[in-house]
Amino acid sequence: MDTILILERLNRLEKLLIGNKEVLTFDEACDYTGISRSYLYKLTASGKIPHSKPNGKMLFFEKKRLVEWLLQNSRKSKNEIEAEAIAYTFRNKRR
Repeated sequence: MDTILILERLNRLEKLLIGNKEVLTFDEACDYTGISRSYLYKLTASGKIPHSKPNGKMLFFEKKRLVEWLLQNSRKSKNEIEAEAIAYTFRNKRR
C-alpha cells in the first residue's frame, strides 16, 4: 500500500477512537475541536474553556462540556426566526 493511504487510514482510526472517549487529553482536544495548541493554551490560562488539571500539570477536557462550549453562541436560522415570529404573532393577536 501507498504510505499516504496508510497514514490517512491511521488518522481515521485515531479519530474514531477519540470519538469513543469521554475525557480528552490536551492534544486530543486540539484535534477534536480544531483549535490550535497555542490558542487552546490561551483559553485554558484565561479560564474561558472548561478543563481539569488534576495533578497540576496535565490538562484534561470532558468531551460533553467541550461540545457545549463550542456551541454556546448558536445563531438561529432564518427559518427558525420566521417560525418564531409567526408563532408570536398568533399568540399576541389582538381581538
